[in-house]
Amino acid sequence: MAPEYAMEGIYSVKSDVYSFGVILLEMITGIKSLGFHLCGKGPSLQAYAWNIWVQGRALELIDPVMNGSDSLDIDQFLRCLHIGLLCVQEDASDRPIISLVIQMLKTKSIDDLHTPKHPAFSVGSFDDHYEASPRTSTSMQCFTASYLATP
Repeated sequence: MAPEYAMEGIYSVKSDVYSFGVILLEMITGIKSLGFHLCGKGPSLQAYAWNIWVQGRALELIDPVMNGSDSLDIDQFLRCLHIGLLCVQEDASDRPIISLVIQMLKTKSIDDLHTPKHPAFSVGSFDDHYEASPRTSTSMQCFTASYLATP
């Protein structure tokens, strides 16, 4: 859920871009996003991926199922990671529109992509939370329930 919607109830086409970015990050890393901050148990997937990317260790984020595969294209992985991080930027105005995201996914180069700013909900402890637990181990379910009342 986009931060502007979660915190202020503001929805726009950029909210969908945020959600797409989270899904893209989940697909390429093999890590399921459990919300904004893993229910207080560490950083969000977005924050974790951004932190590793900023440190120049992006290849550590490759889904272990894909890692070592003959079909793994490192450039494609890095492009998807970069685009995913652009989609989850904290400020909705910094996120690309979905048509631009599609265009970026079709290109072969990341040279012309903007540098992502920090993602929303990027506070949290990075004390190796994701490295310490296998990606296929147990999961914690966190969710926010909302409903519409009819008059």
